[in-house]
Amino acid sequence: MPVLDPTTPAPDWHLGERGRALSELLANKLAAYSPDVVVSSVEPKAIETAQIVANRLSLPHEIAEGLHEHDRRNVPFMPLAELEARAAEFFAKPDQLVLGSETGNQAHARFAKAIDRVIEKHPRKNIAIVSHGSVISLFVARNNEMPFDFWKRLGLPSIVVLSLPAMTVEEVIENVE
Repeated sequence: MPVLDPTTPAPDWHLGERGRALSELLANKLAAYSPDVVVSSVEPKAIETAQIVANRLSLPHEIAEGLHEHDRRNVPFMPLAELEARAAEFFAKPDQLVLGSETGNQAHARFAKAIDRVIEKHPRKNIAIVSHGSVISLFVARNNEMPFDFWKRLGLPSIVVLSLPAMTVEEVIENVE
Protein backbone atom coordinates (compact mmCIF):
# COMPACT_ATOMS: atom_id res chain seq x y z
CA MET A 1 0.00 0.00 0.00
CA PRO A 2 1.50 3.27 -1.07
CA VAL A 3 0.70 6.63 0.44
CA LEU A 4 -2.02 7.90 -1.91
CA ASP A 5 -1.20 11.49 -2.81
CA PRO A 6 -3.63 13.08 -5.30
CA THR A 7 -1.07 15.83 -6.01
CA THR A 8 1.65 13.38 -7.09
CA PRO A 9 1.54 10.99 -10.06
CA ALA A 10 1.06 7.38 -8.92
CA PRO A 11 4.44 6.22 -10.35
CA ASP A 12 6.13 8.53 -7.81
CA TRP A 13 4.27 7.25 -4.75
CA HIS A 14 6.16 5.65 -1.87
CA LEU A 15 5.11 2.93 0.54
CA GLY A 16 3.28 3.94 3.65
CA GLU A 17 3.65 2.33 7.06
CA ARG A 18 1.03 -0.30 6.17
CA GLY A 19 2.79 -1.02 2.87
CA ARG A 20 6.08 -1.61 4.66
CA ALA A 21 4.40 -3.98 7.13
CA LEU A 22 2.70 -5.86 4.28
CA SER A 23 6.04 -6.13 2.50
CA GLU A 24 7.37 -8.00 5.53
CA LEU A 25 4.42 -10.42 5.23
CA LEU A 26 5.13 -10.71 1.52
CA ALA A 27 8.71 -11.72 2.28
CA ASN A 28 7.49 -14.39 4.67
CA LYS A 29 5.19 -15.85 2.00
CA LEU A 30 7.82 -15.64 -0.76
CA ALA A 31 10.35 -17.55 1.33
CA ALA A 32 8.39 -20.74 0.57
CA TYR A 33 9.30 -20.37 -3.13
CA SER A 34 13.06 -20.11 -2.47
CA PRO A 35 13.75 -17.12 -4.70
CA ASP A 36 17.34 -16.47 -5.73
CA VAL A 37 16.96 -12.81 -6.64
CA VAL A 38 14.40 -10.01 -6.30
CA VAL A 39 13.93 -7.73 -9.31
CA SER A 40 11.75 -4.64 -9.18
CA SER A 41 10.40 -1.97 -11.45
CA VAL A 42 11.84 1.54 -11.26
CA GLU A 43 8.87 2.92 -9.33
CA PRO A 44 9.61 3.90 -5.70
CA LYS A 45 6.88 1.72 -4.16
CA ALA A 46 8.16 -1.34 -6.05
CA ILE A 47 11.78 -0.60 -5.16
CA GLU A 48 10.88 -0.17 -1.48
CA THR A 49 8.85 -3.39 -1.47
CA ALA A 50 11.65 -5.31 -3.18
CA GLN A 51 14.27 -3.94 -0.79
CA ILE A 52 12.25 -5.07 2.21
CA VAL A 53 11.75 -8.54 0.71
CA ALA A 54 15.39 -8.86 -0.37
CA ASN A 55 16.71 -7.72 3.01
CA ARG A 56 14.38 -10.04 4.92
CA LEU A 57 15.38 -13.03 2.76
CA SER A 58 19.07 -12.05 2.42
CA LEU A 59 18.79 -11.89 -1.36
CA PRO A 60 20.20 -9.54 -3.98
CA HIS A 61 17.87 -6.86 -5.33
CA GLU A 62 18.02 -5.43 -8.84
CA ILE A 63 16.02 -2.74 -10.61
CA ALA A 64 14.97 -3.45 -14.20
CA GLU A 65 13.68 -1.07 -16.84
CA GLY A 66 10.34 -1.90 -18.44
CA LEU A 67 8.67 -3.49 -15.41
CA HIS A 68 6.85 -0.28 -14.47
CA GLU A 69 3.08 0.09 -14.39
CA HIS A 70 0.96 0.96 -17.41
CA ASP A 71 1.89 4.58 -18.12
CA ARG A 72 -0.85 6.75 -16.64
CA ARG A 73 1.16 9.81 -15.65
CA ASN A 74 -1.24 11.96 -17.64
CA VAL A 75 -4.30 10.61 -15.78
CA PRO A 76 -5.48 12.65 -12.79
CA PHE A 77 -6.24 11.04 -9.46
CA MET A 78 -9.76 9.59 -9.60
CA PRO A 79 -12.17 7.76 -7.32
CA LEU A 80 -11.75 3.98 -7.25
CA ALA A 81 -15.06 3.30 -9.04
CA GLU A 82 -14.04 5.54 -11.93
CA LEU A 83 -10.56 3.99 -12.10
CA GLU A 84 -12.09 0.50 -12.20
CA ALA A 85 -14.47 1.49 -15.02
CA ARG A 86 -11.62 3.00 -17.04
CA ALA A 87 -9.42 -0.03 -16.33
CA ALA A 88 -12.18 -2.37 -17.52
CA GLU A 89 -12.20 -0.49 -20.82
CA PHE A 90 -8.39 -0.59 -20.94
CA PHE A 91 -8.42 -4.40 -20.62
CA ALA A 92 -11.37 -4.83 -23.01
CA LYS A 93 -9.81 -2.69 -25.76
CA PRO A 94 -6.06 -3.43 -25.55
CA ASP A 95 -5.36 -2.05 -29.03
CA GLN A 96 -6.94 1.35 -28.27
CA LEU A 97 -5.57 4.20 -26.20
CA VAL A 98 -8.30 4.50 -23.57
CA LEU A 99 -6.36 5.30 -20.41
CA GLY A 100 -2.94 6.85 -19.96
CA SER A 101 -0.34 7.20 -22.67
CA GLU A 102 0.09 3.59 -23.79
CA THR A 103 -2.38 0.99 -24.97
CA GLY A 104 -2.78 -2.34 -23.24
CA ASN A 105 -0.91 -3.98 -26.10
CA GLN A 106 1.96 -1.49 -25.82
CA ALA A 107 2.18 -1.95 -22.03
CA HIS A 108 2.09 -5.73 -22.44
CA ALA A 109 4.82 -5.75 -25.11
CA ARG A 110 7.11 -3.54 -22.99
CA PHE A 111 6.54 -5.62 -19.86
CA ALA A 112 6.96 -8.96 -21.69
CA LYS A 113 10.30 -7.80 -23.14
CA ALA A 114 11.45 -6.74 -19.68
CA ILE A 115 10.46 -10.13 -18.26
CA ASP A 116 12.40 -11.86 -21.05
CA ARG A 117 15.49 -9.75 -20.25
CA VAL A 118 15.26 -10.62 -16.53
CA ILE A 119 14.93 -14.34 -17.33
CA GLU A 120 17.87 -14.18 -19.76
CA LYS A 121 19.99 -12.54 -17.08
CA HIS A 122 19.02 -15.15 -14.46
CA PRO A 123 18.65 -18.49 -16.25
CA ARG A 124 17.63 -21.46 -14.10
CA LYS A 125 16.90 -19.23 -11.09
CA ASN A 126 13.77 -18.56 -9.10
CA ILE A 127 13.06 -14.90 -9.68
CA ALA A 128 10.76 -12.76 -7.56
CA ILE A 129 9.59 -9.79 -9.62
CA VAL A 130 8.03 -6.84 -7.83
CA SER A 131 5.87 -4.94 -10.26
CA HIS A 132 2.34 -3.58 -10.67
CA GLY A 133 -1.20 -4.86 -11.04
CA SER A 134 -2.16 -3.74 -14.53
CA VAL A 135 0.96 -4.92 -16.33
CA ILE A 136 1.09 -8.16 -14.34
CA SER A 137 -2.57 -8.79 -15.18
CA LEU A 138 -2.00 -8.07 -18.88
CA PHE A 139 0.97 -10.44 -18.94
CA VAL A 140 -0.74 -13.24 -17.02
CA ALA A 141 -3.96 -12.90 -19.04
CA ARG A 142 -2.16 -13.35 -22.37
CA ASN A 143 -0.82 -16.72 -21.30
CA ASN A 144 -3.64 -18.00 -19.10
CA GLU A 145 -7.01 -16.68 -20.28
CA MET A 146 -7.53 -14.69 -17.11
CA PRO A 147 -10.49 -12.29 -17.09
CA PHE A 148 -10.45 -8.60 -16.15
CA ASP A 149 -11.71 -9.66 -12.74
CA PHE A 150 -8.21 -11.04 -12.07
CA TRP A 151 -6.87 -7.47 -11.91
CA LYS A 152 -9.60 -6.45 -9.48
CA ARG A 153 -8.90 -9.42 -7.18
CA LEU A 154 -5.17 -8.77 -6.80
CA GLY A 155 -4.48 -7.16 -3.47
CA LEU A 156 -1.56 -5.01 -2.40
CA PRO A 157 0.63 -7.01 -2.26
CA SER A 158 -0.23 -10.29 -3.92
CA ILE A 159 1.72 -13.18 -5.41
CA VAL A 160 1.38 -14.78 -8.82
CA VAL A 161 3.59 -17.83 -9.36
CA LEU A 162 4.32 -18.66 -12.99
CA SER A 163 6.12 -21.67 -14.44
CA LEU A 164 8.72 -21.35 -17.16
CA PRO A 165 8.85 -21.40 -20.08
CA ALA A 166 5.08 -21.44 -20.70
CA MET A 167 4.26 -18.74 -18.10
CA THR A 168 1.31 -20.73 -16.85
CA VAL A 169 -0.17 -19.83 -13.49
CA GLU A 170 0.89 -22.26 -10.78
CA GLU A 171 -0.55 -20.39 -7.84
CA VAL A 172 -2.15 -17.07 -6.94
CA ILE A 173 -2.23 -15.53 -3.49
CA GLU A 174 -4.57 -12.59 -3.99
CA ASN A 175 -3.64 -10.95 -0.73
CA VAL A 176 -0.75 -11.83 1.57
CA GLU A 177 -2.68 -11.04 4.74
